[in-house]
Amino acid sequence: MSPLSSQRLRIAAIGAGLGSAPHFRSLQDLADEAELVSVYGRNAERLAGVKLPDGVRKTTRLEDILEDTSIAAVLVLTPPNTHLELVQRVARAGKHVLVEKPLETDLTRARALVEACEQAGVSLAVMLQHRLREAAVALRTLIASGELGQLVSATAAVRWWRPQSYYDEPGRGTLARDGGGVLITQAIHTLDLLLDLIGMPARVTGIASTSAVHRMEGEDTAAALLHYDSGAVAVVQATTAAYPGFPERIELNFTRGTATLEGGEMRAAFQDGRTVNAGGRQASGGGADPMAFDHAAHRTVLQGFIRAVKTGTAPAVTGRSALRVQQVIEAVMASSQSGGAVSLQPEAFIQTT
Repeated sequence: MSPLSSQRLRIAAIGAGLGSAPHFRSLQDLADEAELVSVYGRNAERLAGVKLPDGVRKTTRLEDILEDTSIAAVLVLTPPNTHLELVQRVARAGKHVLVEKPLETDLTRARALVEACEQAGVSLAVMLQHRLREAAVALRTLIASGELGQLVSATAAVRWWRPQSYYDEPGRGTLARDGGGVLITQAIHTLDLLLDLIGMPARVTGIASTSAVHRMEGEDTAAALLHYDSGAVAVVQATTAAYPGFPERIELNFTRGTATLEGGEMRAAFQDGRTVNAGGRQASGGGADPMAFDHAAHRTVLQGFIRAVKTGTAPAVTGRSALRVQQVIEAVMASSQSGGAVSLQPEAFIQTT
């Protein structure tokens, strides 16, 4: 049994920006299992304005976290282009890591991040929380049962809204900091869930552009066709230019029925007349306020990460499994640039677990 199994896990966080709030709320909910003890930020003035539970230390010195041997795990909540170097340092310090999505700005850096944790022998989890929503878990189980039959086709739509003020924030929607636009920042959750449910395609045809709605470097509109060796096809649509923003939707068509995920709800209809429902309506941050969503799924991911660290098992959303969505996103962008389909050769470093 791990020596951590009966203890409250001591956790630190790197970054305290916009995306940190659901992580911190989740840790408060999980106070019996873990304790947030320290938060690092580069900007002392901004860090001082962050509201944290009593007793949490704020520091502008990263070494305070890396050198504290009582801290077993670290949440990396900074912009994507900082993840690789930070995770390398955290892993070398022997601390387990949960990183906010995406892993990094491109697949090469993402792969190096995963390998850094493997070489250091530390656990790596990724905040791709849509996989662990109640409705998604129910649908995954239903698909695995074989009751729906063989996949015929699928659609995934992320029709969200972001005002120009969102992209006016320095670095947001840029290639250097974020790695792109709507695909890697917003639609990554729905695309990751789609791949988790139906697997990796054999090739991808895609197109991406920046609409007249926004002034930004990255794409705010993208579409893709995913081709599967079985003959199944999946159509993906993603945009942040759909006012006022709509719930994300995945629809899977099988030989014996159809299953739909929309805004946290799952509905399956079988050709024999049966229906199955799971989950409930959830806000997802698809409108002007990107943080307008419930943190329950964040809490589920964090709870699983805490237990994985304590027991020495793999977290529910591993770093290796998160490489899949980055490979597909890069293929969409490459296809958009070349005008042709991009084949996805099986990669030894991408696993389904």
